[in-house]
Amino acid sequence: MTDYEGRTFRPVDAGQGDQPTAVAPATGHYHQDGDVVSAEFAGGEVRAGRLIGTVQADGTIDGAYCLLTAETKPVAGACRSTPTVLADGRIRLTEQWQRLDGSSGVSHVEEVAP
Repeated sequence: MTDYEGRTFRPVDAGQGDQPTAVAPATGHYHQDGDVVSAEFAGGEVRAGRLIGTVQADGTIDGAYCLLTAETKPVAGACRSTPTVLADGRIRLTEQWQRLDGSSGVSHVEEVAP
């Protein structure tokens, strides 16, 4: 199982889908306790955001998120984040997301090198 404890991720694209992802260039700080993963993220267009979910044996995260944009608009939804290990050992997550407003898309975040 992938251990997300203490890892930091940043978006590498603006997302693809009905709407661009609102998290670019937010930085996410991840935590893990057993199979429970959580993260808090902020920066750029995001004043504050949270993620909570479970991690599967293959490192895939099934989670729910909520955030508050810089314009104080609340955004919430669900995502499935699938990991790929990069050549340098960092993790890249491909995030398939769907918001409560019905929009959906795919975005990518990569682990920040220590």
